[in-house]
Amino acid sequence: MSATDQLRADHIQVRRLEKVVLKCAEEIANGNNVPFSDVEKIMVIISDFVDAIHHSREEDSYFPCVASYDTLKEEIRAFMIEHEFGRNIARQISKHLQRWKQGHDEREPVSRFLKTYGVYLYDHLNKENIFFDKAETKVLSKEEEIEMYEQYRSVTAITKKVDDMVKEIDFLENQPWFQN
Repeated sequence: MSATDQLRADHIQVRRLEKVVLKCAEEIANGNNVPFSDVEKIMVIISDFVDAIHHSREEDSYFPCVASYDTLKEEIRAFMIEHEFGRNIARQISKHLQRWKQGHDEREPVSRFLKTYGVYLYDHLNKENIFFDKAETKVLSKEEEIEMYEQYRSVTAITKKVDDMVKEIDFLENQPWFQN
């Protein structure tokens, strides 16, 4: 496996999350019950997997390696901005979810920001997949790919965390509101 393959594998799990996020937004918008605990699980997955693991792999390793060839820098800059955009949306979801849990009617903003996050993921992942194709075929050597992949795998705590996050996505996909 290569670093690019690992990021693509992450994307498969993030696509699953995208579907959960969009379904959750739809259910809330339609007035159906989604437990706070399930929305909180979504937020943990966004924070602990999408941002802390996946985006970190891209921002701290993959993007700098690609940029070191003085190529694809504009795309990388755009992805960094998009990652921050995603973090801002996630903060809004969390803020409104906390207010909702305190008894304020925050269904609409929670639903709206969840939908926004789902749309963001869809668009962002599509663009990144095209970027990965370019980086893999035109920029990165096989040795660099393997070295970055080994870096990703060397942190066993992260590997365990990814497995835990995948189980959380499995859990959410099996909830009645998602199956509805």
